[in-house]
Amino acid sequence: MTTYKDIHGTQVEVRSDDPSNPVNGQVWYNTTDSKLRGGKFAAAAWASGGNLNTARASMSTAGTQTSAIGAGGYNPGGRSAASESYNGSAWTETNDLNAARQLSPTAGESNTAALVFGGTPGSGYVNSTEAWNGTSWTEVNNLPSAKGYGMGFGVKAAAVFAGGTPPNYLATTEKWDGTNWTEVNAINTARAYGAGVGTTTSGLIFGGSTSTAKVAITEHYNGTNWTEVADLNQSRASMAGSGASHTAALAFGGEVGPPTGKTESWNGTAWTEITDLSSARQYLSGTGTQTTSLAYGGNNGSTYAVGFVEEFNGAGVNTSDFDLS
Repeated sequence: MTTYKDIHGTQVEVRSDDPSNPVNGQVWYNTTDSKLRGGKFAAAAWASGGNLNTARASMSTAGTQTSAIGAGGYNPGGRSAASESYNGSAWTETNDLNAARQLSPTAGESNTAALVFGGTPGSGYVNSTEAWNGTSWTEVNNLPSAKGYGMGFGVKAAAVFAGGTPPNYLATTEKWDGTNWTEVNAINTARAYGAGVGTTTSGLIFGGSTSTAKVAITEHYNGTNWTEVADLNQSRASMAGSGASHTAALAFGGEVGPPTGKTESWNGTAWTEITDLSSARQYLSGTGTQTTSLAYGGNNGSTYAVGFVEEFNGAGVNTSDFDLS
């Protein structure tokens, strides 16, 4: 009879805890829990989450898959100031933004810490910045100029606003230090309607529109300079993204003509197409990491604003118990 040692060259490991990064097929016995466990590969997939209370598109978004905030946006009633908090299963209405707006870039680490900046109230643009503390939105120092439609990323205390409009498509970049905005080095390709993820020293922007076309361009920010890296496989605008750094990101949804559900994963070198969203849409919101993301709201082409929520769990190795009964 072939044994585990014959196949893998080692005995089943006996340990007091589970390994932090198990590999597919690895088996061990956890003496603390008295469980025989193994590493099992799980395929990437989108699954339904709890719907928004108010269907909206072009919302500001920040946080994680289990601790997210969605604020502002638009619906058939017009621009919204509504704010909702997600706990991993359901949305709860919270205190509104001070001013209704849409297409405002956002930065933030959770449903208790976020920053919204710029955007449009429907006519013209605003330069106001609002900070979220888990209870209320507070106006803080303004952007140097009124604009929206750009790419934002970072956390509440350290954020970046890249590109945007008006009056033309912009290449400007502004950095937030927790108190003030400062103009820093510009992006290489002026654009708007793209997505941004990461931190102020390890950021990534991708896709969007220039004055002539939708683009697949990806740029990496190291805290000082922008560098063009490999393009998305599909040029598109009005998409969403998630990711903790410039080496691990996800791009999903957007507009290629009609709305798309296309999802691409970034490993720091190249974009790879993976499983699509269940619901194709544009002007959607996204947050989280490359492997645990949240997609919510948007416009699916036939409905002005939707409240659909999808949760992404990326391909990887999960810990599973063996049934010994």
